[in-house]
Amino acid sequence: PFEKKTKRWHQLLPQTLGDTYEVFLPSMPNSENAKYMEWKIWFEKYVAFLRDGAVLVGHSQGGYFLVKYLIENKLPITIRALYLVSAPFEPDDFGGEDGGDFAFDTAKVPVLEENIPHIVIFHSKDDFVVPVAHALKYKEKMPKAKLQLFEDRVHFWQEEFTELILDIKSLVSE
Repeated sequence: PFEKKTKRWHQLLPQTLGDTYEVFLPSMPNSENAKYMEWKIWFEKYVAFLRDGAVLVGHSQGGYFLVKYLIENKLPITIRALYLVSAPFEPDDFGGEDGGDFAFDTAKVPVLEENIPHIVIFHSKDDFVVPVAHALKYKEKMPKAKLQLFEDRVHFWQEEFTELILDIKSLVSE
């Protein structure tokens, strides 16, 4: 009970990226019993604040949500990059969960490459929540996407995520 809890990388994105970046960290509703429609309504409240060239990062269920949303909906802005971190691909069992109503038509995943110029899939081979097979399925459907596999990041619960930060910052120099 006296152990100091460390923040995770996504909570530190505003500080890590710096003042040059405008970062929104929506806290999605009911994350323990997530419902796609609730998340969609909540996400769309943030869409109004996004600008052309936005960068989207989805971790785990958040990545699963973004893929479904971007396949099924047309945003009023252009997306510069999409980062999927330990994102489930299909409703197969992952970590004792079944993905609820977040499942999407996996045949439509290639549409993401048509609309988003920079897609990166981060996954760890030792992820026991979402097996690495999910990342390999994304890569199969999106051959132009960059797949970066790690040996020991589990489900990316760490405080720092240097590879993600460097990749986002590299977009500025392009």
